[in-house]
Amino acid sequence: MLRLIGNIIWFVLGGFFMGLAWWFYGLIAFISIIGIPWGRACFVLGKFMFWPFGREAVDRRMLTGKEDIGTGCLGVIGNVIWFVVAGVWLAIGHIFWALALFITIIGIPFGVQHVKLAGIALFPIGKSVVLSDVAQATRNARRG
Repeated sequence: MLRLIGNIIWFVLGGFFMGLAWWFYGLIAFISIIGIPWGRACFVLGKFMFWPFGREAVDRRMLTGKEDIGTGCLGVIGNVIWFVVAGVWLAIGHIFWALALFITIIGIPFGVQHVKLAGIALFPIGKSVVLSDVAQATRNARRG
């Protein structure tokens, strides 16, 4: 129930606009054809921007224990291209919302979430969105 309430408040306090921004960049990427892999990531992360509570974006290498095209050398190149083309602008959007939310007492936790998402916006290639329980279980399995 708390996740639902958090997601509804989040949606109103910037999640809706940032989700649309991610989907906008996804559409641009799909139109360019060469950007289809980035576009797919934009739509997955855009959905995550709408409703982030109860989910986490984790490194796919940590999740699967294997390296794939997005977590290897091509993923690094993809992240560099992304950073220049769209990552900086999406991160600035998240920082804007974070600063606006930090002004209010109730908005501080949501502002912190926007700062975390700004980091993901800079380098999203090689990330997967999973339920928080799955992410925690994966972290515990890696430690033990």
